[in-house]
Amino acid sequence: MAIPSFLPPTLQFYPPSRLVPTRLSLSSSTVCCLSVDRRINHASTLKNDEASALRAVITAGGTAGHISSALAIGDELKSADPQAQILFIGFPNSMESTTVPSAGFDFSAIPTVGYSSSRPFLCFASFLRFPLLLIKSTFESYKLLREFEPQIVVGTGGHASFPVCFAAAIMRLKLVIQEQDSIPGTTNWILSLFADTIFTPFNCTVSNLPKRAAAKCVVYGNPIRQALRRYVSKGAARVSFFGQWAGAVSDARVVLVLSGSLGANAINIALLNCYLQLLSEHENWFFVWQTGVEAFDEMDSLVRSHPRLFLSPFLRNISVAYAAADLVISRAGAMTCSEIMALGKPSVLIPSPHTDEGDQERSASLMADIVGSKVITEEELDTITLRAAIEEILGNEELMREMSERALRAGKPDAALDVAKHIISIVKPEDK
Repeated sequence: MAIPSFLPPTLQFYPPSRLVPTRLSLSSSTVCCLSVDRRINHASTLKNDEASALRAVITAGGTAGHISSALAIGDELKSADPQAQILFIGFPNSMESTTVPSAGFDFSAIPTVGYSSSRPFLCFASFLRFPLLLIKSTFESYKLLREFEPQIVVGTGGHASFPVCFAAAIMRLKLVIQEQDSIPGTTNWILSLFADTIFTPFNCTVSNLPKRAAAKCVVYGNPIRQALRRYVSKGAARVSFFGQWAGAVSDARVVLVLSGSLGANAINIALLNCYLQLLSEHENWFFVWQTGVEAFDEMDSLVRSHPRLFLSPFLRNISVAYAAADLVISRAGAMTCSEIMALGKPSVLIPSPHTDEGDQERSASLMADIVGSKVITEEELDTITLRAAIEEILGNEELMREMSERALRAGKPDAALDVAKHIISIVKPEDK
């Protein structure tokens, strides 16, 4: 549920990633006002509270979708139980190894199972090394779990989650997994056989799991982080990108372009060849353009500075960017699609043709059917098709309103909260 917070432009309105109270502590000034007996009783109460607190391990890795979903669940578990002890486990020198600690969670690393682990049998060297690496990683996971003693293990997919979840199954710990796509990845497909509960985003996901796993599925949608669900006024968000005058532009329209964390070359090039003409022809249009980290230097050298253009390698405060946007142009990753629906944003989706098993093509097709997203394949994508799609949507108020309403109806903004409640009910059935 969104938490209203009307934020003036002069204040920082990027919500912190850690949204829960810190562990209760007694200051010296407070202690001196208490009798000895009261202090002992209070310390005993704290110990009891800590003993009853949730202890959970969450594991994810490989892609932003897996990690974002895991962090969303972690946020809600901490909100429900501020005393909860949550440990994230993943690979070293990975996306999760930097993203998770920056979000305020404890992180431990296990040995990687290799870069070709998603397709180990396609590479002879990987074929020979993969089993040994997997055994080593599973053994290290076993040691971490034995030391931490979690009540439950939560896996959201990716290479790193398999050894941790498999070790949890060996130890007979409670195990739940969360899948983001309509067709489960290899890791979650296998782990579904061992999991106690499987959280899925769509009904069709259930039919793509092993038959024996279907009875354990619960359809909640994809968890999105609390920061995305907080209210930030459109005017304040736009001021953060374009300055105070942005809010004064009559009938302003903001296009948010997400080229992924690394950079989608096809999207960047198509926009590079039309952005300046669009800004010249439409004085009330603005662009917030995330080029991707690897593509930024090249794009920055080619893009001409403009007061109605904000260029960035990566938008860390994506919630503010969404708040400012009237239209989102993006790849069709499962988590991005879930965010677009939950926030009610009209969208142009350009699915990546390079994902395993055509995940993004399926997600884009679902979005077209459910919320009316405009889908452009990478083969069709060029300056003409991208420009036509932008002008078609931004030039039609009724179409924008219809796309937004359909997205909001289909979105499940409370999915993370529902998943967290279900996890707590598994660990503490008496709290149902």
